[in-house]
Amino acid sequence: MENRKRMKLTEGGISRRTLLKAGLVAGLGLTLPARALASLATPHPPEKILSLYNIHTGESIRRAVYRVEGSLVPETVQELNYLLRDFRTDEVVDIEPELFDLLYTLRQKLGSQEAFHVISGYRSPATNALLARTTSGVASHSLHMDGKAIDIRLPGVALDDVRRTARALKRGGVGYYPDSNFVHVDTGRVRFW
Repeated sequence: MENRKRMKLTEGGISRRTLLKAGLVAGLGLTLPARALASLATPHPPEKILSLYNIHTGESIRRAVYRVEGSLVPETVQELNYLLRDFRTDEVVDIEPELFDLLYTLRQKLGSQEAFHVISGYRSPATNALLARTTSGVASHSLHMDGKAIDIRLPGVALDDVRRTARALKRGGVGYYPDSNFVHVDTGRVRFW
């Protein structure tokens, strides 16, 4: 009797197992956030690579593999954190990995192999307070102090193209500073100035 039921289910072209799998996938679709579903549907690139040059210290990291198969590479992340330290105080913090991902995507969209020139990465509260007093446009509680913002330019790419492409990503804030020759990007809420 059990074999007859099994045969009837498979004779119509849909097995019980296939039906159960479809139900499971549909159930996951109702419980997982859209971002998680997108990551299931979109395979991770085997490696994510960044190249950065700190204009204040002269230090650079070329072709730093910071993610492999979606997982962070701790040693490389430490090197990136160090390069993005507050050069005035030498303080190092953990930079938000989403900021690295934002830079990776931005460089991919711009089609560049050049290293980002870093004007400002992490800022200590003391440095940020100093800049807020002496420079216009510096927020009193900047996302730079949380390791969630970076000021950059990309050699060989027009500054306006960097701004336009970053805005199109809609993955955080984008500030445009043509007189100072940099674009600010962060992983905060989407906003433009």
